[in-house]
Amino acid sequence: MTMATLERRAVLGLGGALAAGVTLAPGMTLLAAPAERTEASAGRRWAMLIDTNKCTPNCTSCLSACRKENNVPLFGEASRDIHWIRKVEIRDKEQRRPTVNLPVLCNHCENPPCVHVCPTEASFVRKDGIVLVDEHRCIGCRYCMIACPYKARSLVYHETKRGPESNPEVPIRSKGVVEKCTFCVHRLDNGQMPACVEACQGEGKGAMLFGDLNDPRSEIAKRLHTVATKTIRADLGLKPRVYYQGL
Repeated sequence: MTMATLERRAVLGLGGALAAGVTLAPGMTLLAAPAERTEASAGRRWAMLIDTNKCTPNCTSCLSACRKENNVPLFGEASRDIHWIRKVEIRDKEQRRPTVNLPVLCNHCENPPCVHVCPTEASFVRKDGIVLVDEHRCIGCRYCMIACPYKARSLVYHETKRGPESNPEVPIRSKGVVEKCTFCVHRLDNGQMPACVEACQGEGKGAMLFGDLNDPRSEIAKRLHTVATKTIRADLGLKPRVYYQGL
């Protein structure tokens, strides 16, 4: 057993003790304050619409923008590299429909199974419906990774360091925690679009659209009322917030 393992177990043990309350002296108990979480407006319902007719196989603008914006590392190991968003090719087995290429990411479900199975409440839902991970609570059990039907979560297997090109607005994740797409929550809170959407509308093909479904004037709300869309694994009843046109 390595010293790092011992240190991590010691920290986790302390965290558990604080969560339960530690008696310092008779009649005096130290209770841990819950992790601070950014509040958001419950009146918003963020969602993404991806037009697969515009998403071409060779375009990786959204992938590159996501990795750069969120300091998503590559370790050079196919089985352990982290991808917040990835391109997937879907073929019709009977060859009656053309092959479709589409980005897949965390779907920020209204009924997220990752949140339900998390034993430490590290996975949680903001008031505006964005599903996030509190790395200070995450113990790396990977229950959430198993529960996610979109394979949108990754465990950080290696230590990562901040480099000269790292985005200072996004933290560098610790080894042993789970991470995933956040809809670029730090950008949303500043009135900006997610990096992938901005890149797709700029240097990409304009396949991605993002906005507030609760705002009837928003482009995405209007589009979802006028075009046929689908969600991935709608049969699971998770109510994902990433919609696809042309799927």
